[in-house]
Amino acid sequence: METILNPWPWYISGPLIALVMALLLYFGKTFGMSSNLRTLCTIAGAGKFADFFNFKWKEQIWNLTVVLGAIIGGFIAIQFLSNNSDTDLNPTTVTELKTMGFNNPGQTLVPNEMYSLDVLASPKAILLLVIGGLLVGFGTRYAGGCTSGHAITGLSSLQKPSLIAVIGFFIGGLIMTNFILPLIF
Repeated sequence: METILNPWPWYISGPLIALVMALLLYFGKTFGMSSNLRTLCTIAGAGKFADFFNFKWKEQIWNLTVVLGAIIGGFIAIQFLSNNSDTDLNPTTVTELKTMGFNNPGQTLVPNEMYSLDVLASPKAILLLVIGGLLVGFGTRYAGGCTSGHAITGLSSLQKPSLIAVIGFFIGGLIMTNFILPLIF
């Protein structure tokens, strides 16, 4: 039971991801979470306003089930398959997060200073959520997909644009983590 309650090492999860990708490639499907936003907008009738949303959305129902599975799987994992222990962060990271004002880094999956319901009362938090959401949405559309789509599907199928996008994701993440996040907090 202890094996289920702890994070799985790369040599278990990596081959499982590779198996899923091989199956998707075999069946001619591509994986990506952000493409579901287009599907949901199309279902809601956005095709009446923009040609981008005019496509056969019923062919993407399988991808919506992936999102539903991720939501249900995440809930099950946190509620029933978690040992509720502290996350294993590098001590230097914990120290840096504390200097930025995070009270208990490493004790929760995500920092309460950013993700608790109390934060929604703060104008700064609302502004960060709105700006962050717009940037992620724009970036996803501009890059032609999200991190999971490019890093998993795109790299698996040896697409050069996905390699460029993934390199950009890492550079952006490093800039955000080392320069912008300390300024915000």
